[in-house]
Order: sequence, then C-alpha cells, then structure tokens
Amino acid sequence: MIDLNEILPILLYIALITLVIILIVFVIKLMKTLARVDIILDDVNRKMIKVDGLFDVIDRTTDMASEVSDKIINFVSNAINFVFRRKRGSEDDE
Repeated sequence: MIDLNEILPILLYIALITLVIILIVFVIKLMKTLARVDIILDDVNRKMIKVDGLFDVIDRTTDMASEVSDKIINFVSNAINFVFRRKRGSEDDE
C-alpha cells in the first residue's frame, strides 16, 4: 500500500507548482494593465496641462473684473459719502 508520507509531498508540490504558474500569469496581466494605466495617466496629464492654461486665463479675467467692480463700488460709495457729508456740514453751519 502507498504510504501517506509519499503522496502528501507530491500533492503539495503539484499545488505549489499550480500556484506559481497562476501567480506568474497574474503578474504578467498586472504588468500589461499597469502599462495601459500609465499611458492613460500620461494622456490625462497632457490634457490637464492644456486645460490649466485656460483656467489661468479665466482666473486672471475674474480677478480683473473683481478689481474693476471694487474700484467702481469704492468710487460710488465715496461720492455718496461726499454728498451726505456736505449736507451734514451745511446743517451744522446753520
């Protein structure tokens, strides 16, 4: 009769060889997937650089618009303060 000490190592070696083959196939597929992901990331990075320039232009435009509106509001509020100060000053003189 076959001894269990002879069969068990053979079964373990077969299982180990199967697992190593599966692991090798998995690693090869993973390397292919990572190569694709790298290409996609490079493409996204190039597109982000192009879009970043557009966002810089939009940011500068909004900053300039904000600056202009702040100056207009400042001018109008100073004019209103000047008009009301003159009226108060003339009432104090009487």
